[in-house]
Amino acid sequence: MGQASSQAIAGGHSAAKPISMLVAAVGVVYGDIGTSPLYTLKEVFSGGYGVPVNHDGVLGILALIFWSLIWVVSIKYMLFVLRADNQGEGGIMALTALARRAAGGRAKLRTLLVVCGLIGAALFYGDSMITPAISVLSAIEGLGLAFEGIDHWVVPLSLVVLVALFLIQSHGTARIGILFGPIMVTWFLVLGALGVYGISQHPEVLQAINPVWGVRFFMDHPGMGVTILGAVVLALTGAEALYADMGHFGRKPIARAWFILVLPALVLNYFGQGALLLGDPEAARNPFYLLAPSWALIPLVGLSTMATVIASQAVISGAFSLTRQAIQLGYIPRMHIQHTSSAEQGQIYIGAVNWSLMVGVILLVIGFESSGALASAYGVAVTGTMLMTTILVSAVMLLLWKWPPVLAVPVLLGFLLVDGLYFAANVPKIVQGGAFPVIAGIALFVLMTTWKRGKQLLVDRLDEGGLPLPIFISSIRVQPPHRVQGTAVFLTARPDAVPHALLHNLLHNQVLHEQVVLLTVVYEDIPRVPPQRRFEVDSYGEGFFRVILHFGFTDEPDVPQALKLCHLDDLDFSPMRTTYFLSRETVIASKLEGMARWREALFAFMLKNANGNLRFFNLPLNRVIELGTQVEM
Repeated sequence: MGQASSQAIAGGHSAAKPISMLVAAVGVVYGDIGTSPLYTLKEVFSGGYGVPVNHDGVLGILALIFWSLIWVVSIKYMLFVLRADNQGEGGIMALTALARRAAGGRAKLRTLLVVCGLIGAALFYGDSMITPAISVLSAIEGLGLAFEGIDHWVVPLSLVVLVALFLIQSHGTARIGILFGPIMVTWFLVLGALGVYGISQHPEVLQAINPVWGVRFFMDHPGMGVTILGAVVLALTGAEALYADMGHFGRKPIARAWFILVLPALVLNYFGQGALLLGDPEAARNPFYLLAPSWALIPLVGLSTMATVIASQAVISGAFSLTRQAIQLGYIPRMHIQHTSSAEQGQIYIGAVNWSLMVGVILLVIGFESSGALASAYGVAVTGTMLMTTILVSAVMLLLWKWPPVLAVPVLLGFLLVDGLYFAANVPKIVQGGAFPVIAGIALFVLMTTWKRGKQLLVDRLDEGGLPLPIFISSIRVQPPHRVQGTAVFLTARPDAVPHALLHNLLHNQVLHEQVVLLTVVYEDIPRVPPQRRFEVDSYGEGFFRVILHFGFTDEPDVPQALKLCHLDDLDFSPMRTTYFLSRETVIASKLEGMARWREALFAFMLKNANGNLRFFNLPLNRVIELGTQVEM
């Protein structure tokens, strides 16, 4: 979406480009956090927290929201986290790759940082289910204020909107993406206008800019102080998207959009809702919609619905991008990735992720039935991901950037303290319905770690019976087999050992091709590998070559296209002269030392259902031979 927008404006005046990029960034990046005024203050004052709807209570909550936006988003994300880009890419998996590089040879630290990254990624998927559900529900609930007796239609209408959103994913978002920016700019302008209208009625609400009101709230309500952060955090939902979508726009357009439009609009709207509550405490049942004049209610519901759909789209697209990065880095089984744009590599669709998210969202809407009920479950996944991001950024700042500890440590401790308080405030929500994203996160964490560990064990088991390549080539010199014309490419995880597929082919067919290429695909901890660093080639003699192809975690692993870059006189990768040999392993759980039996069985199931090398590496269907082998884990 962002890339399409940037390309569309590339032909215009350079002076117009920053404005166009800013509008595009608003449309893609800020949908989630931009729709939080729909439900944040409603949940704070009518969600069972017991916050008094009086002068001190309203100003105290507004001060907490205002300074949370300043500290967490404006300072932490804008000034620090967005600088931790991995060749321009952002997101928890890109940051994990960066932190892993920062750890260097410290094996235990690398493992700890990877675990933190996987926890953050797993919780992000839980957040990806809740965000569409709570956003669309809160928007549709506005109809209940405009029409009597329509409350029982809120859930069915929300399901219709959400199911339609997931059904169109496979067609791509390029066509409607161009509308996202203008709609969201309109949304933020309306938020600001409504806020100004409310503040004009009770200007004293502006006193909440003073952080003393937040401190006083904690002192006056010591038992409620940390707990209420579980509702205040709703104003921060979507902060992680600022970082995840950085690869589409870059840091500057995202930061400019935040400080020029988004932050002022959000603050004005929250303060406008607070002013409304000062004059009418009963408005706490839905302060966002009641802030609007009666004549504007229906148009506002329509605009809110469009804004929440855009917010949901951004989260779903983020889940697709995160999944592709995790696949390339080896933490998730290979899935079929469909490109929905012939011009933009970043616009992708992953069916398994799409339908899984849709099922989760439907279950959430049916199970919780209202945005208020969902808000009581919201926050655990968001704050968990934010906390993991802070830990990973800390490692990058101290180990990779080499920032002086005397400067970096106090700031990082401040981030960890605030994130820790928000996470602690949301932990009680686990027993109030918040278990859903946590259970989903735990399940995904188990799947990711099982897949990573299982793949390593599989390579180790295959290596146990492996034949060193030099010995094999020496035997070929002594007893040369019959050679046939063409090039045989054998995909193997270990470039220094003979692939099982090669041994099986020689055993059963008793021939070798004139050129035999042992091909290993390596994924780097960077988003993209330049063409000049794509491949390494070594010749072993007797027609044997070792080729290593390097890809980044956002590169398209098109093996035939990459092999065209290997310009060697001795190698011919012509499509009709090249045959690809693949090995398909069937894993059998056993009592051998490795993983628990249930994890071995789980890994065997995932391996059986994973997308094969043929489609993943874009190999030609009529030039591939697969040979199977059984491996005991």
